[in-house]
Amino acid sequence: MEKEINPSTRLRIDGERKRTINIMIVDDNSKMLETLQDILGEEGYNVTIADSIALARENIEKKFYHLALVDLNLVNGSGLDLLSGIRKKNSETMVIIFTAYASLETAILSLREGVFSYLQKPLNMEELKITIKKALKTQELSLENKNLIARLKELSLKDSLTGLHNYRYLMERIASEFMRAKRYILPLSLIMLDIDYFKSINEVYGHHYGDSILKEFSGYLKNCARTNDIVVRYGGEEFVILMPDTAKEGAVNFGKRLLEKCKEHIFDRGDKRIKLKISIGVANFPEDGGNNTTELLDAADKALREAKERGGNQLFPYQSISTKEIKDIIRDGGRLNIDKLKERLHRMKNRTNQILVESIYAFAKAVEARDHYTGRHSESMVSIVTEIGKKLRLSSHEIENLQHAAMLHDLGKIGIPDKILHKRKSLSPVEYEKIKRHPQIGAEIIRDIHILKEVLPMILHHHERYDGLGYSAGAKGKDIPLGARIVAIADVYQALISDRPYRKAYSKEEALKIIREGSGTQFDPAIVDVFLQIIQGKK
Repeated sequence: MEKEINPSTRLRIDGERKRTINIMIVDDNSKMLETLQDILGEEGYNVTIADSIALARENIEKKFYHLALVDLNLVNGSGLDLLSGIRKKNSETMVIIFTAYASLETAILSLREGVFSYLQKPLNMEELKITIKKALKTQELSLENKNLIARLKELSLKDSLTGLHNYRYLMERIASEFMRAKRYILPLSLIMLDIDYFKSINEVYGHHYGDSILKEFSGYLKNCARTNDIVVRYGGEEFVILMPDTAKEGAVNFGKRLLEKCKEHIFDRGDKRIKLKISIGVANFPEDGGNNTTELLDAADKALREAKERGGNQLFPYQSISTKEIKDIIRDGGRLNIDKLKERLHRMKNRTNQILVESIYAFAKAVEARDHYTGRHSESMVSIVTEIGKKLRLSSHEIENLQHAAMLHDLGKIGIPDKILHKRKSLSPVEYEKIKRHPQIGAEIIRDIHILKEVLPMILHHHERYDGLGYSAGAKGKDIPLGARIVAIADVYQALISDRPYRKAYSKEEALKIIREGSGTQFDPAIVDVFLQIIQGKK
């Protein structure tokens, strides 16, 4: 008896390894058996013949056959009767049915039973050879996939926190997909993304809460990804989406949709409802070059860093500089090199500024966590001031400053004792004076931070009144900075509709009534009109 071939053995249909491929031919026509045995033997296959179902069943009990060629109509039964025995012994065996009495019904029945292909007699030998090669290639890929899955099950390839595949799985899978992409000239895209300002979430709410957000974000990514995409936790708050058979344009479009959806998605853990900002880098094989998986990963990582350096919360596709372009730059020298260097330094400065703002935001969120709001106050204010800024046709830079002011307006409360912040009764005159100092404290904290110099007046004056009866400086009317007048309305509205230690939240209708009544005294009438349009337009 011949030695049984392990079905998990890697198949090769070229060169000497063809002799390891076992094919069984089942036909009650002895001439057909001899002819096929000679032809396929010359092709290098290891051929066994059977002139009955009984003999065929004996053969499949003795060893593994990679492929069986079976006549549909045999003297002692149908070729389909063999299928159950073949499948029971080894489901990996490929079956090709041939018959002189072809019909659409029998073809459909054969394919439904799991037959790889259905050929009509008299056989075209070239067609048969091609069909056999296709069947063995399909089997090869199937066995490779099963081998890979079996190996992956033996390893710890899932991230224990998020349930996503981990870095180790990515290294296994990307190697396989990259080889496949090169072999069949298929595109392979890689998205690398990072959660912006995640440090502030851990610092304010603790690592346990941060872990909960990572779990929820991981589920969000899986829901957004397509069936064939592989979502991986790359490390920390960094993730990778491997996208087989996807051109760069498709990956970029997917990344842009993901970015826009994430801007609107609220991640909800208990009473803390937050939005996340993400930066995304995209790279592709073969468009971005690269001879191996390391170069593809490096390209995606460079694109991600570029997105970060440009301020974050955006997508950047990888852009390589050719050797010729580098030589041209060196050759040209002069102003071009200076501009290139200045641009690079500017991006580095932006990245440094982003880290600095992230740290300040962490302090602001810490203050908010100790105050009587639920954690949504400043974030809700950001939305309101942004809408007002757009209605007033402010520039993107001015709106960005408004957003910073909304996030940092109560930063100075870091200097106010908890017993005052949490007091359930009316404040004493002394206590009220301490509360009134928080705009000045906040302004003092950010005074030396150059990138926030335009935000400082908004923080310092956000408790001024239009009639001059507010604090900190008693400014009046248009002497109050525009940004401070905008932040003031958003702050009061959010305070009114929130629970406070000394009272329950007002309804939106009651809060809007109070805002209307304050028009011209507490608030700028023009901004009140814009604010009411925005809030009432959302009803």
